[in-house]
Amino acid sequence: MWSSQPPRTGAVPMPSGMQAPPRMFGMPPTNSMGQQVAPVPPVMGHSPLSTSQIGGPSKIDPNQIPRPTPSSSIAQFETRQSNQACIPPPATGDFIVRDTGNCSPRLMRCTMSQIPCTGDLLSTSCMPLALMIQPLALPHPNEEPIQIVDFGEGGPLRCSRCKGYINPFMRFVDHGRRFICNLCGFTDETPRDYYCNLGPDGRRRDADERPELCRGTVEFVATKEYMIREPMPAVFFFLIDVSMNAIQTGATAAACSSISQSIAELPEGPRTMVGIATFDSSIHFYNLKRVLQQPVMLIVPDIQDVYTPLHSDIIVQLAECREHLEQLLDSIPTMFESNKVAESAFGAAIKASFLAMKPTGGRLLVFQSVLPSIGIGSLSSRETDGRTNISSGEKEAHKLLQPADKALKTMAIEFAEYQVCVDIFITAQTYVDIASISTVPRTTGGQVYYYYPFSALSDSAKLYNDLRWNISRPQGFEAVMRVRCSQGLQVQEYSGNFCKRIPTDIDLPAIDCDKAIMVTFKHDDKFQEDSECSFQCALLYTTIYGQRRIRVSNLSLPCTSMLSNLFRAADLDTQFSCFLKQAASGIPVSPLSHVREQITNLCISILHSYRKFCATVSSSGQLILPEALKFLPLYTLALVKSIGLRNDGKLDDRSYWITRAASLSVSLAIPFVYPRMISIHDLTSKEDEGSIISATIPLSSEHISEEGIYLLENGEDCLIYVGNMVNPDILQQLFGTSSVEGFSSQLVLQQFDNDLSKKLNEAVNEIRRQRCSYLRLQLCTKSNPSGMLFFSYMIEDKAPGFLSYVEFLVHVHRQIQTKMT
Repeated sequence: MWSSQPPRTGAVPMPSGMQAPPRMFGMPPTNSMGQQVAPVPPVMGHSPLSTSQIGGPSKIDPNQIPRPTPSSSIAQFETRQSNQACIPPPATGDFIVRDTGNCSPRLMRCTMSQIPCTGDLLSTSCMPLALMIQPLALPHPNEEPIQIVDFGEGGPLRCSRCKGYINPFMRFVDHGRRFICNLCGFTDETPRDYYCNLGPDGRRRDADERPELCRGTVEFVATKEYMIREPMPAVFFFLIDVSMNAIQTGATAAACSSISQSIAELPEGPRTMVGIATFDSSIHFYNLKRVLQQPVMLIVPDIQDVYTPLHSDIIVQLAECREHLEQLLDSIPTMFESNKVAESAFGAAIKASFLAMKPTGGRLLVFQSVLPSIGIGSLSSRETDGRTNISSGEKEAHKLLQPADKALKTMAIEFAEYQVCVDIFITAQTYVDIASISTVPRTTGGQVYYYYPFSALSDSAKLYNDLRWNISRPQGFEAVMRVRCSQGLQVQEYSGNFCKRIPTDIDLPAIDCDKAIMVTFKHDDKFQEDSECSFQCALLYTTIYGQRRIRVSNLSLPCTSMLSNLFRAADLDTQFSCFLKQAASGIPVSPLSHVREQITNLCISILHSYRKFCATVSSSGQLILPEALKFLPLYTLALVKSIGLRNDGKLDDRSYWITRAASLSVSLAIPFVYPRMISIHDLTSKEDEGSIISATIPLSSEHISEEGIYLLENGEDCLIYVGNMVNPDILQQLFGTSSVEGFSSQLVLQQFDNDLSKKLNEAVNEIRRQRCSYLRLQLCTKSNPSGMLFFSYMIEDKAPGFLSYVEFLVHVHRQIQTKMT
């Protein structure tokens, strides 16, 4: 958990045995209470870094350059105080929200907590204006639940012009007989049954008793006008690769075991329905009806013009088929154990599964191990042994990160239309072309999970946890989302995992608590200095229990004509999320060098604008960093050094990175590229219980001792580096051996009967809880390639083709000086 350092005012001299996996029903982590921005002189509130000796030998004190510092405290945050918006705490800290008019920043946060009055002012700042929206984000356990409001058959009160929903910022006038929409300014008559007198302060007297008039987020019960059909049942269809490679690596057995254990997490009742199929070069459906003595296999050999063998009995109620399903899952690995079919008809298999799900919609969970090689959407390898097959030169390398075949994208659009969401669990040993197959989950609101190289020993627990969390986390089906904003702004673009068929809405066959959508805005008019700009996100969805709901989140922020206010109210976490998603969208269409340059220039432009317009009295020998954005250079450097933007990355690794970044939440964006590192050889000496994972270490090899053991995690992977001079007693306590020579890099963490081992397990489990991710453990040593992987995350170090952190700060300063002249 990260938080900002206290404001700095000084100058820094610069140069020129596998246990049962833990349940992960945690919340994304997040800290420090935000206060309203007060006007201060423009030159205050920044961190000056002296650069009087540029070009000379390095004399910088590395302990004084800006670095995130940990915080183990939990902040209390009120979204509004004295009728004014409060600046949200950092998304990567831990906080408890009290909704007092604006929605929780977990659900929606803006790149700046004050909105520029004009488009020119926004352009001058060079900062993006965007919202990061995570409409079903998990609350902190100590927060009040979102209240459900039922307006009856008439449905929730809305503006008759823009259709915005009633919210705390709509103003009632004429003794409460009319109300003015805060989004479009239109005045409506108050319905007679909703009328209430106004108090002396101009508010309705019942405002504090009505959640929709005092809370930033409410959930309205949807009426029949919001339903094209009856709410869909909760359908989960499992599709398992049984080709030779999947069988031999244990991927099929791991998938079957994970499904068998996870179905206990599905809700009981007649609305929960399941189906199952397997595939290699053909597709095998299974009739799970209870009346049969055992499941019956139905084979579909045609992989060009696929069909579903039965229009019923393929998808049945879980309560009716649980016994048959468990029996089938136990027997599938044995049934195909001698399978010599190496081909994969992945495209045909998902198409046939879709046809079975078409009448109902639902979640299609695919376990895929090899490159789709035959049938619809078949692909050929674009990478061999980590080397790309490039015939048109290095300049075209980025095209290998674009889908090779349009058939999968076309299918995905049809899936989305019929409310089928696809999640793909890739248990691979070789290249599978994630760039192509990821178009299906990205278009349908799903997710890609990637286990490479798959190990049945070390990855089975993670596969199980990922699947269990996927089907049991808070989620909604057949969702539609629209964002509205005040006159003066208009929505420019949506970004994330969804399908978009009309300009104003995005379609989400499924949406869950982990998915985030980015929405960018542009000015089409001016705001008045003392006004507020409102944003409203409305998510219409079906709960897993079949209730149709509209979750409405509101955010109202003050407008300003002062550039210094924009920088003071900048939200680093949200702005960096925009950087990350912009980079991810650029990688498949531009050379990596261009994307790295673009991201670096964006950082420089923002800091130059601040230097030029808000810190004019400062010495030219200082790099001036706005206090709210003082870590922006560090995180920018981490981004350009990340797997997605490095030249040496494998195609699938880079494609997975792009796919993951597309829907990543704000709280995980920074850890995704700037991991957290702690020492674990001295865990027992950290007496403060809250310091187990808060005593973080800078990402520099200078802080790594060969006598120590270190844990580094980015929300996806957890690397444990063992120095080559570690005390054998410590190794014995942690790993049950006095030497790690011969250890597999893929680690199964066991708990031994000693304090150090218990502390390590506690730390790993706490990280898993925070990240809602089981984390893939890998043991790293200097004597094998895993050590190179670990040190590639040392962001502050110099690396081939990349600057060190100190050098990057100098580079940024030089570029700003050039722009100033």
